[in-house]
Formats: sequence, structure tokens, C-alpha cells
Amino acid sequence: MNIQEKDILQELLKEPYINQRILAENCGYSLGMVNRSLKNLEKNGYLDSYMALTEKAKNAFKDTSPQNAIILAAGFGMRMVPINMETTKGLLEVNGEVLIERIIKQLYEVNIYEIYIVVGFMKEHYEYLIDKYQVKLIVNSEYASKNNLHSLKKALPYLSNTYIVPCDIWCEKNPFRKYELYSWYMVSDLVDDNSWVRVNRKMELVSVPDSIGGNAMIGIAYLTKEQSTTVHITLSLLCQDSQHDGAFWEEALFEKGRMIVSARVVHFSDVTEINTYEELREFDKKSSQLKSDAIDIICEHLNVQTEEISNITVLKKGMTNRSFLFDCKGDKFIMRIPGEGTEQLIDRKKEADIYKTICDKKICDDVIYLNASNGYKITKFLENARVCDPFNEKDVKACMQKLRYFHEQSLVVAHEFDLFEQIEFYESLWGNNKSVYRDYTHTKENVFSLKSYIDVHVKRKVLTHIDAVPDNFLFTDDCCNLDSIQLIDWEYAGMQDPHVDIAMFCIYSLYDKEHIDKTIELYFSEGCHKDIRVKIYCYISVCGLLWSNWCEYKRSLGVEFGEYSLRQYRYAKDYYQIVQNEWKEENESCIE
Repeated sequence: MNIQEKDILQELLKEPYINQRILAENCGYSLGMVNRSLKNLEKNGYLDSYMALTEKAKNAFKDTSPQNAIILAAGFGMRMVPINMETTKGLLEVNGEVLIERIIKQLYEVNIYEIYIVVGFMKEHYEYLIDKYQVKLIVNSEYASKNNLHSLKKALPYLSNTYIVPCDIWCEKNPFRKYELYSWYMVSDLVDDNSWVRVNRKMELVSVPDSIGGNAMIGIAYLTKEQSTTVHITLSLLCQDSQHDGAFWEEALFEKGRMIVSARVVHFSDVTEINTYEELREFDKKSSQLKSDAIDIICEHLNVQTEEISNITVLKKGMTNRSFLFDCKGDKFIMRIPGEGTEQLIDRKKEADIYKTICDKKICDDVIYLNASNGYKITKFLENARVCDPFNEKDVKACMQKLRYFHEQSLVVAHEFDLFEQIEFYESLWGNNKSVYRDYTHTKENVFSLKSYIDVHVKRKVLTHIDAVPDNFLFTDDCCNLDSIQLIDWEYAGMQDPHVDIAMFCIYSLYDKEHIDKTIELYFSEGCHKDIRVKIYCYISVCGLLWSNWCEYKRSLGVEFGEYSLRQYRYAKDYYQIVQNEWKEENESCIE
């Protein structure tokens, strides 16, 4: 049977045959297509002379009909800011129903009771579904660093005659059926510039170039056992390569420029994917989830109504916070929302004191609002700004000059950022857990042995940024002059040796020793004394362990930083050894 014949057979299973015209209207095919298909189905033994299904047809349905469903609900739903700080997308309430519960109920309507939900972000929020609907939860602990290709991998043992469903879909009509004859992937008749595929005349889904729009991809699919076996193999292979960490599971459906499954096309008004706050507001103005602390703060402090906030766009997720961009009254702003566990890491009152200290120093962006209790912050968006390229010497030189300018103002605040105390503090946040590094105790002893040398060679302490990552240097024009550079994100700042900022810039940039030495030269245009250089090497070791411990705490919250965390631990070990070698050379030269 071809696709058209299978669709017609499916329609005849649902409603007895009356005449070809009614059948054509129900299937959406021409009378000629219906006529040819009925003749072939009768000829091949699927229909009898009365156009009723034969035993052969009924057996075909038995072999390919749905057994279970997998719902993908592990991700952050990053585009859903600010709602995703308070609830996960699958649990959004739309038109009085929770999205994922509506999906489950629709599955129940077609007798699909074996339902697996892959969870990750806010996984505990889904636990109640086990009792209410007897679903099974599968935990994807890598949800923070990998996309839903890896979520589906967690559920591969259950892939058979299976529906695969994203958790953020609202279907006006039930998209599921008691019987299926073939594998399909659902798209709509809406043209979408972000789509990878279009439907051809054979109802195949073929790849489209990036510059050409395709059919909007819904994300719901049905796989029979045959295609499930193929997807199982392909998906397992893709997951072995880290370049696919950010991939969507649909990549496992492609073979030679087309999907291995057929298209199922629905009208765009029948299915709504809710990805953003504004999409939810447009679809259901009465949704209780539209009430958000972040939105309320914006309305209050910019003196606007909710409807005046538009073009809400998630910015790149930071290592400590999430932020989103929005338009309001003709201007653009950034709202910062603290990330997971931030309340343990940041003293917001101290941060507020720092902004008061630097507000008129031409160092940072203007803060419109900062809540010293919860860390919510609003700043004006800097148009056409770019971050520092750590491998562009002109950029790095300008950043070092900006740091030098800031340090030489000798600003003072009431608190200190003690590197060694912070290492111990982050370690304490692990609770009863041990470090993931087997030689952590030895590494820590080595790093702490550097403290005496550091203490002897610290000449002064001033307000220091601490978090001098290249992404926190914003260039507002191409001149690279000091006034055009804004140093942002002062959460960790405090009194410290200013040379710590040089070390921090280097380890955030994942520099090798050659780049580190060059950066030190760019800061010390007059030349750097060897003792200071060795002290900066010490700071690189200490700060490497500091941020490695920080990453271990964030990992316990389900937030993974991949190579970054491993490289920080290597800085702790490697630069301890480099310092030892420097001391050894100095001692040998003294003996000579």
C-alpha cells in the first residue's frame, strides 16, 4: 500500500463506506485518487466488494497500531523566560488545562496508557503525574548540557509502536489515534523560515536549505517497530559524538536528505506550540502563568502595562544567572534573573553596595533597578555592543587597560572576596558528597601551600571585579577606547589584590601559558616584575580550584559546564607545578 491507500483504509476503519465523494472529503484526496486507491485495496485483499475491511486489513492494523508514548519534558524551555524560572513548560496552564495533562488525557482517549515522560529541569514538579495518571518518569541528568536527542536516548528501550510528543504542544483536536498503519512526522501547512523540511508531492519530508522556508515542524511523531529499530541505531550513534550534544531528536529521522517517515500535515490552527511568554499571552490572556515576579517588577519600575512589554528574547544563559531582553516604550532593556542555587553564592546586599560605589565612575552599565534581596536587576540594553574576543590582541589590550584604570581608582567597599575561604565555602556546599576528582585532597593541599607566597607579595587590596570574564567586557564602538568599554556583572566583586582579575580573565579565556604571559604584559605596559608574575601564576592555580569547586556545586543542582569545569581543575594542578618550577629555577640561580 502507498500512503494514500493507507490513509483511505484508516478512514474506512473509522467510518463505514458511504460513497467516494464523502470519502474524498474526509481524506482530503481527489475523487480520482480515491477511486484508484479503492480499486487497488480491493485487488490486494484489504477491502471486500462492499468496501469493508478484510481480515488481512485488520491484521495489518494490529501489527502497526500504537502501544505506548514518550513525552519529552526535560529541557529548560529557555525561550519561555521569565516563566521558566517558576514553572517548566510542560506544566503551563493553558485554557484551564495543564499542557502535559491535556496530552496524557488525549492519549488515554485512544487507549494509550503506557506513557513515559523524560524529565530533567524541575523534575520533581512532574512527580505527581505518577499517582494521577500512572505514568513512568525517566530522568535525563544531562538536560542542562545536551538537547532532546539525548532525552529520547534515555527512552530507547521503550521505543516500538510509539508516539513521540513534545510537552509544550496544545492540540485543539486529538492528534492521536487508536490505529496507525505507518510512521509519520507531523508538520503544519504554515510556512516557517526555521523549518528544516518541506512536504513533496509524494508526502515525503525532504530537507530544505537554510534560506528557504519549509513546513512548520510540530514535533509529534509516530514510529512503527520497523522505523523504531532504525531510529534506535541512528540515535545511539549520534549520541556517541559530542558534536551532537545540542541536536534535536529529529536528526535521527534523516537519511540522504529526507526523513525516513512520511509527512502528516495538519492545519496550522489545529496545533499550537507555546515557546515564549508572548505566545502564551496571545493564546490565553487569562493564563495564571502570565503572572510573573519579573514581569510585575518591570511594570512597576518602568511604569508600564504588561501589554507594553514585547519582543521578550532569552539571552545566552550565563553561568550564574539567566537574562532576557525585552522592548518597552521604544527602548530595549535586560532583566537579570538569578540562576539555580545563586542565593547560596551571592550576597545581593553586597552587590548593591558595589553598584553604589561604581555608579559614577564610567566603569559599568547603568542599573535601573536592583533588588538587594532576590537579585533581580534591570539595565538598559547597549545597542550594537559586542563582547571581548579573548584571542584578538587589540581587544585584550583594551580590556587590560580598562582593568588597570579601574584598579588605579583604589575604590573601597566593606567586604572582601577571600579566595581561600571561598574555596572552603564552595566545598561545604557539596554537603556529604565528595569531589568527583580522585586526587582532590592532594590538589587542594598543593594549592593552599601557595597562600604564604601570595600573602607576602600582596602590596595592596582594592575593589576587584573577580568575575573578569571576557564576556563581561562590552565594547560599544570599534575604537577600543576606555570610555567605550563597559565592565558588567559585579556579583562576586570585593576587596582583593587587583592582580586576581588578570588571573581570572586568563582562566575564563582558557588560555595556554603563552597567552597568559602575553596578557600579563598587556596589563603591565611598563613591564612586570618576576615576583608579580609568579604571584599571578599562583592566583591562576588558586582560582582554578575555586571555580572547579563552584562547578561541582552547580553540578549537584543539575547544571553542567562541560570542558570548562575540567579545564579549571587542570589550571589548579598545572599552575601549582609551574610555580614550583619557577621557585626551583630561582633557587638554583641563587646557588650559582
